[in-house]
Amino acid sequence: MDIINPANETLIQSLPPDTPSQVAAKIERLKKGQPDWAHRTLEERIAIIIQFGTLVKQEIETLALVLTSETGKPLEQARNEILGAHNRIEHIQANAATWLARERVVTAGAVREEIVHEPLGVIANISAWNFPYNVGYNVFLYALLAGNAVAYKPSEYASLTGLKIRELLIKAGVPANVFDCFIGGAAVGEMLLDADLDGYFFTGSYQTGKYIAQKVAAKMVPVQLELGGKDPLYVMDDVKDIRQAAINAAEGAFYNNGQSCCAVERIYVHENVHDAFVKAFVAEVQGYAMGDPLVEGTFIGPVTRKEQMEVLRDQVKDALEKGAVLHTGGRQRETGGYFWEPTVLTQVSHQMKVMREESFGPIIGIQSVRNDEEAVALMKDTSYGLTAAVFSDSESRAVQVLEQLPTGTAYWNYCDRVSPNLPWTGRKNSGLGVTLSYLGIRAFTQPKAYHLKG
Repeated sequence: MDIINPANETLIQSLPPDTPSQVAAKIERLKKGQPDWAHRTLEERIAIIIQFGTLVKQEIETLALVLTSETGKPLEQARNEILGAHNRIEHIQANAATWLARERVVTAGAVREEIVHEPLGVIANISAWNFPYNVGYNVFLYALLAGNAVAYKPSEYASLTGLKIRELLIKAGVPANVFDCFIGGAAVGEMLLDADLDGYFFTGSYQTGKYIAQKVAAKMVPVQLELGGKDPLYVMDDVKDIRQAAINAAEGAFYNNGQSCCAVERIYVHENVHDAFVKAFVAEVQGYAMGDPLVEGTFIGPVTRKEQMEVLRDQVKDALEKGAVLHTGGRQRETGGYFWEPTVLTQVSHQMKVMREESFGPIIGIQSVRNDEEAVALMKDTSYGLTAAVFSDSESRAVQVLEQLPTGTAYWNYCDRVSPNLPWTGRKNSGLGVTLSYLGIRAFTQPKAYHLKG
């Protein structure tokens, strides 16, 4: 399996994919190691996770370089992700003991009723390449915390990062037979789906997530899917600082090259402020530095997957043929690598792919709306339900819009934000289940009810 640098299309390293016998042997080791890990005290497991976080901080420059080389994420953004993900560890440290504790529910006469939160066992964590630390920590750290063993399959586009994560987990004290990496593409993923595991936690596309859910349904084990989005942002006409709104919206759309499940993927702007917003938005995007992701100050690096270039090309072509106006970008840079120029389209409609299908790249459509009612109707016109954002100087007016939208997360004067204190969850084609918050701590456990009579 060749690991290709998307910035220059050179070979970084070749990794041999795991064979069926290797996959089976790794799973067997995890099954043997999990009970001892579960019998360790919660305090021991927390201490090991904290030590892992310390090692990650010490290795930040090496880890960022690996992440940038194989995904094309600009170096500063790689550092931001790795360090930003540390808030998951702080959340664990502050909350794990409370939410994993044995609970005495009630004493009814001579009977004492209690709930114990037991680990699931050995779980598969089939992870993503766009934010391998953020989305990885959401699953494998919380799974380890609860006493599970983890069969971790990093994306084939972030395999070197996955191996570095395992190296530091083992160094921190996680037993080698409690966390293991499964290296390979779809074939290795299929082997995990066929294996006798106790839960499946996937981050990626709707199509793959649906396939996984259908494939493992007969096993009657937990399945959690963190899938894509077509996340809308609405800019109301009461926004006084329209330039700052445009700057914030542009970052929400183009940070990490738009390769985020919660990136802003479509923008609706009240007609009263539409032209001013577009002018400021385009000026901001045209000022983004695009180039070598290893150069400090680069904001737009290459797209990670070569195949996505065709998706972007098709969306631009479709929009222009249907009457959209291109303000900037719209094409691949011709100097090598998977560089797509940041693209802004206006006079778009929901007859265009760019406003309906997930882009997952540096492209955005901006549509004018007459009022809040039209904005709500367009924001709801999607098969996804991950996040939605409203920019307004009125909280009550913004919340009135957000309350009507079937999404797992709602933002007022914010976008593209994740907090470990709040649940991360999708509706409709954006997935099922939850990570983060106290709900995400318990997502990797199964309750056992005790009826105790003295």
